Amino acid sequence: MIMTKSLNFKSLLISVLLLCALLLGWYIATLPQAALTANVDPEYAALMGGGAVKKSGMPTPAEFGHTLRERLSDPFYDHGPNDKGIGIQLAYSLARVLSGFALAALVAIPLGFVVGMSPLMQRALNPYIQLLKPISPLAWMPLALYTIKDSSASAIFVIFICSLWPMLINTAYGVAAVRRDWLDVAKTLEVSALRKAFQVVLPAAAPTILTGMRISMGIAWLVIVAAEMLVGGTGIGYFVWNEWNNLSLTNVIFAILMIGVVGMMLDMMFGGLSRLVAYND
Repeated sequence: MIMTKSLNFKSLLISVLLLCALLLGWYIATLPQAALTANVDPEYAALMGGGAVKKSGMPTPAEFGHTLRERLSDPFYDHGPNDKGIGIQLAYSLARVLSGFALAALVAIPLGFVVGMSPLMQRALNPYIQLLKPISPLAWMPLALYTIKDSSASAIFVIFICSLWPMLINTAYGVAAVRRDWLDVAKTLEVSALRKAFQVVLPAAAPTILTGMRISMGIAWLVIVAAEMLVGGTGIGYFVWNEWNNLSLTNVIFAILMIGVVGMMLDMMFGGLSRLVAYND
């Protein structure tokens, strides 16, 4: 217990020191620098301000802190199509991600059980899985926009595609890796296939399935930002692109921070679920 507390304290201290070093480096990098006037005509230098300084195009930590406080003070304001609070933008993105993710889970987990429990189906479907898995999810966007003809639904379809494969592969692997003696006991007791799937295979494969879901969620949160940059309208990806077009780097950095925070929270949620279903042999 004492060793664990000491390790936690040391890790926290290192994290704080790294944050301080990052902020210090940011502050130094954005300090105004005196313009070089050694080889410049004195009259021209005087006309241009003489001792004028060049300011970095990057926002300073103080400017970012002001934006952070301002944005978080009212995250759900709505002043029109191109001026919504960060809370609203994140809500749109999360809704799309969760919709596509849920659809992928409804397809991938049952199909993963079929593939994992049947060597015949594994051999039949494996070529298609290996063919479609490497395709970038954004490559499907033009086809989705053409067929679905709705930008939000197309983004959900892209999330569905990118979430499908990690869940399917991990589920199939987890089901196939269930200990043989457990299955033999179920067979000896003449347990029905459905009951065996829910009471024997699912509990044993749950940690691997949740690992696949965790990976899928991470990929989905990555992809939604790029997808929303393409389709526009609403969402955190659109917010980043819109602020870049407005040349507001402070808001872009703020959005990047929010993307990281939400992604970390989603990962922590699935990490907690994985620990709940973990078991020891």
